[in-house]
Amino acid sequence: MQAGIDIEALNQQIHLDSAFLEDLKLATSKVIVGQEYMIERLLLGLLAKGHVLLEGLPGLAKTLSIKTLSSAVDAKFSRIQFTPDLLPADIIGTMIYNPGTNDFNVRKGPIFANFILADEINRAPAKVQSALLEAMQEKQVTIGKQSYQLEEPFLVLATQNPIEQEGTYPLPEAQVDRFMLKVKIGYPNKDEERSIIQKTISGETAQVINAVVTPEKIVKARELVKKIYMDDKITNYILDIVFATREPEKYGLSELRPLINYGGSPRASINLALASKAYAFINRRGYVIPDDVRNVCEDILRHRIGITYEAEAENISQEEIISRIISKVEVP
Repeated sequence: MQAGIDIEALNQQIHLDSAFLEDLKLATSKVIVGQEYMIERLLLGLLAKGHVLLEGLPGLAKTLSIKTLSSAVDAKFSRIQFTPDLLPADIIGTMIYNPGTNDFNVRKGPIFANFILADEINRAPAKVQSALLEAMQEKQVTIGKQSYQLEEPFLVLATQNPIEQEGTYPLPEAQVDRFMLKVKIGYPNKDEERSIIQKTISGETAQVINAVVTPEKIVKARELVKKIYMDDKITNYILDIVFATREPEKYGLSELRPLINYGGSPRASINLALASKAYAFINRRGYVIPDDVRNVCEDILRHRIGITYEAEAENISQEEIISRIISKVEVP
């Protein structure tokens, strides 16, 4: 009974404190037509303190969506266009010699912001990726002998093009795993694209939007997301899903064993739990249900499951493997 009273109070608190999400969605809708799924996934990352990797063809508003969401939050925003000639100093900053004082001064790079748009992240070489990796994981940057903490909220929102491989550097598994979500973006439907054409031609699309949320409100919402109730049965459900990617034969999925090279790490379990809580928050609930887990599962796991050559030969994707696992693992 006590747990029920606590959940009821938490529900009321979340209902009040999550109202700003509607303001964010309304603000982004003035610029972005359709792509509600992508906006929702960006909000998931924002609430769960998780970096987001968007993968899709050019022209699907990936960059615009990230920039628009950043504008709707009254926070510092930096866009970094990744290119093969980029250097780590171009991102984190460097030491500059000052002849007047005969000393070196620190010039901070664009990484010192709340929202980092890493555009076409797979076009940068390994040294740049490693510099970004420290910032993503440790929330700090090292310049010379000094380390600098990054301000909260700190979020890397990256894009990559899946079809053009010339002049690109595939992201190492260690870095891809640092992204909480890998979201694949598809085409808009015909009605949405008609609306895009009409708004663009008529000039109705807003070019600039006003900030509707403060960083303090985001930080407060993140603390509330942590408090969302997750029953032990839901935790076990998450564990079963992740362990089924490692040991599919134990869950009646022996046919997947030749298709999976490696399964999700403990970071997959942690992020699946955090994203499920954030999804419950977006739906203004103080507790997690199995549908929350199922909804975010694909975006959490698709970049954490390695498939074998046999799976590639049979055109079996990570998404298909995840779908089979979800349909087989018992729902609490």
